[in-house]
Amino acid sequence: MALPATTTAASTSSLSNTQNEALKAAIFQRLHPRVYLERFLLEKIRPDGRVEDEWRDIDINVGSISTANGSALIRLGNTTIVCGVKAEIAEPELDRPNEGFLVPNIDLPAICSSKFKPGPPSEEAQILSERLNDVLVAIVDEMSSSNILPLSSLCIHPGKSVWVLYVDATCINYDGNAFDAGILAMVCALRDTILPQATYDEITGRTICSSPYSKLKPGVRLQLDESRLPIGLSFGLFGGKHIITDPTSFEEPLLDTSISVVMDGKGQLTSVNQVGVGVLSSGEDDMEVDPSRGVMDRDDALLQCISLARKRHQAVRERVYSVQNIS
Repeated sequence: MALPATTTAASTSSLSNTQNEALKAAIFQRLHPRVYLERFLLEKIRPDGRVEDEWRDIDINVGSISTANGSALIRLGNTTIVCGVKAEIAEPELDRPNEGFLVPNIDLPAICSSKFKPGPPSEEAQILSERLNDVLVAIVDEMSSSNILPLSSLCIHPGKSVWVLYVDATCINYDGNAFDAGILAMVCALRDTILPQATYDEITGRTICSSPYSKLKPGVRLQLDESRLPIGLSFGLFGGKHIITDPTSFEEPLLDTSISVVMDGKGQLTSVNQVGVGVLSSGEDDMEVDPSRGVMDRDDALLQCISLARKRHQAVRERVYSVQNIS
């Protein structure tokens, strides 16, 4: 039975009004992004529907790249990063004959967001790679040592043959906070990595490897220090009175300050990176925070971010350790 003409017209009019309102909002967001975000935060909500201290969901899939020694696919909200670990054999450095190499790198190609252009790695990608390298590989004494992996465990034959682990991550969809997602992707890929058994033949000077899936000489997993696996937790300060957790690509360029907190598997603070002035406005009306949500009633934004990071850390850690390897 055909609908009455008046009902059809009313439905079309309602749909048209909804589309017009959505179009107006999109135009306003593009022309006045800061005011747009400010109005949302005044209502205690963010454009994506989260409250200020709410984190996006994490989805982890490991072992999906068969050509890599280890791999992981991470989704942090809409931000998606795939990471693969490729093992190669090389000669060690002369001053460190018993240590292999861990080489992390991340790429932000043009395909993941319109903000990135084709061509050589962008400055943002280079800075991000350096930050990830600082997290995964740290100098803890006079000899170089990996934060999560003893580089001596990558030695096949002292002075002759060692493993080089290339930890390459690629962002395939960018919606902010690539630092946290990048750390997760690299850590999960390393936890999934299996190395073939390798022996060095001193007569021929060659290294012989078995298949990592051989029944006679099965591959071995990396000797990761689970207590030191890093977890990144990022925040943003906006308008002098709002602390935003896990910022999106829309929120990131509008932030006055960006803060990244890194904790190890035990929940110990390992590093903090801050860009901008981390001070919240004073005054009772500037910041109304419920102490039960874990935020300290202080002007120091950095301490408040660390407090929020400690609350979130356990949930992320449990999510990482709950992942089952496919291989």
